[in-house]
Amino acid sequence: MADVIVHIEGLKKYFEPHQSLIQSIGKSGPKKVIKAVDSISFDIVRGEIFGLIGESGSGKTTTGKLVMKLLDPTEGVIEFNNEDVTKLDKAGVIEYRRKVQMIFQDPYASMNPRFKIRDVLEEPLIIHKIGSSFDERQKLIIKALEEVKMMPAEEFMGRYPHMLSGGQRQRVATARTLILNPSLLVADEPVSMIDLSTRAEILAMMKDVQEDLGLSYLYITHDLSTARYFTDRIAVMYLGRIVEMGLADDIIDNPLHPYTQALIQAVPEPNAGNVGVVKELPIFGEIPSPANIPSGCRFHTRCPYAKPECENEAEPELMPAGNGHFHACRRWDQIKRAL
Repeated sequence: MADVIVHIEGLKKYFEPHQSLIQSIGKSGPKKVIKAVDSISFDIVRGEIFGLIGESGSGKTTTGKLVMKLLDPTEGVIEFNNEDVTKLDKAGVIEYRRKVQMIFQDPYASMNPRFKIRDVLEEPLIIHKIGSSFDERQKLIIKALEEVKMMPAEEFMGRYPHMLSGGQRQRVATARTLILNPSLLVADEPVSMIDLSTRAEILAMMKDVQEDLGLSYLYITHDLSTARYFTDRIAVMYLGRIVEMGLADDIIDNPLHPYTQALIQAVPEPNAGNVGVVKELPIFGEIPSPANIPSGCRFHTRCPYAKPECENEAEPELMPAGNGHFHACRRWDQIKRAL
């Protein structure tokens, strides 16, 4: 058995939208809920980089917040080191968040602009009562900055966030998570706010840190090109559900679900004439509202291969295709033969 650090089973997160007076007194039909995450299950193995991929509105960021305990699940189980963390008390949540840290999408917004970098990194140490003296905390701050290749560390400690580049701010954000010596990092679009020229450098740094410290990552992104380079396994989300999951190379080289195929076709090609060209998804329409999920296969409203049975039959569950590859499309074999 693999050494599983995170086990998620049947995880759901439903939100109740704001209601008008008429809706609140029950005169406008049944109350709808927003099904942001709708029964997903996966494991993250210790030392693994697990990617969660999908468009905006697919539920991947909500999943990350559930794992971080920033949101409470509506239903389901989140186990960390074989312990159910969905019902932790306040002290348990504080201890859990020391072991599970998050790298946010916008590093500048996640830092107090009035804090110097020294203060940004010292704050989690003070909150978790790590370091008995100022000098001890300074040593931990310097070590964290050196781990993310910000050297000499003393040169950056006295600067404010606005005095750093986007890549440097993301390194500081990473150092702030590492300073607590966590076991799992939830990285939510960690390079989407950074220049293209810097993304590979930041991802290489994050991978080096992961290998050096034996960390596990939940890597959330919409960018399949970085996911292939960075992750070990990938789960593709669509409208709150996982529609395909497997080894990163297998998912990208041999996609079985039409949605995954569309995401891969939308990745820009590095040809001389196409540099910087953003390709549109080769599927029509927009992702439906999670408050009004289509019947049957929830992707059938945009799928170019949809048949009446895709709408009328029960929603397909993840099915094994061998080599740890799973998909949720009953017609995958017919579609593959047609391509």
